Amino acid sequence: MDWIKSLQHTIDYIEEHITEPTDYRKIASEMNVSEYYFHKIFTAVCGFTPGEYIRSRRLALAGSELLSTDSKVIDIAMKYGYDSPEGFTRAFTRFHGAAPNTVRKGKASIRSFSSLHISVSLKGGKSMNYKIIEKEEFTVLEKVEVHSIVDDENKNTIPDFWDRAKADGTVKTLVEALTADQHNLMGICYGNSPSDSKTFEYSIAAICDEDCPVPEGYRKNKIPARTWVVFECTGPMPKAIQETWHKIITEFFPAKDFEPTYEMDIEDYPDGNVTAEDYKTYIWVAVKNKKD
Repeated sequence: MDWIKSLQHTIDYIEEHITEPTDYRKIASEMNVSEYYFHKIFTAVCGFTPGEYIRSRRLALAGSELLSTDSKVIDIAMKYGYDSPEGFTRAFTRFHGAAPNTVRKGKASIRSFSSLHISVSLKGGKSMNYKIIEKEEFTVLEKVEVHSIVDDENKNTIPDFWDRAKADGTVKTLVEALTADQHNLMGICYGNSPSDSKTFEYSIAAICDEDCPVPEGYRKNKIPARTWVVFECTGPMPKAIQETWHKIITEFFPAKDFEPTYEMDIEDYPDGNVTAEDYKTYIWVAVKNKKD
């Protein structure tokens, strides 16, 4: 459960620095993970992203300050990270349902959003289908894009990447490259880019032969030999994947002797109707023993 305490420590750090410019690199370092994995863990546990949490906390605190002090609206806006009254008013109105001046005049109520306190209770009775495999190094042919965690852009850009890949022939090319014993395409998250902690490489990939040709615009890559925990997800995408990630982070790893290596994770997609209630996909997480 140490990493749960570490996540709470990181949330406390966010609260202590809530009026300062957001430095996700420093925030993630409080938990000893990359920005990408902090974003993934926080979102899976809390149900919203770090950016959404910080924005909501700032706007809630700004609303309280607007009611309880005589501070100018522009001063409150600047304090909570807004460069202009117009931008602050738009964000404030979306969050509270009323403009700052309306609230100050007592003509509207404000919305509360309290700070997070993480408490994970491990209970029996919930099943997770998983297996642990030792897999030797393997080769993938992949189409790679760089995606950003800034303003949670990746929530939209990755689904868009898959849509474009289906339309432009990328998926067809990758399916043709699959080895004879493989049928599934993969989505591989490589974690933060070496040169930019706010971006990460994501690929749509096929396990291929070592000597498979590499079409222009594609990359051939070696996935190192690792111990993997492979989790089964059943249900329509992306809800089933999101729910499984929540269980992995809040139920599986706290109770087991494994922890992620934080190198990469893989989502393994069989062919089928991804909106069906019985659709199955798989999450691969590279792991190591906590004692290592």
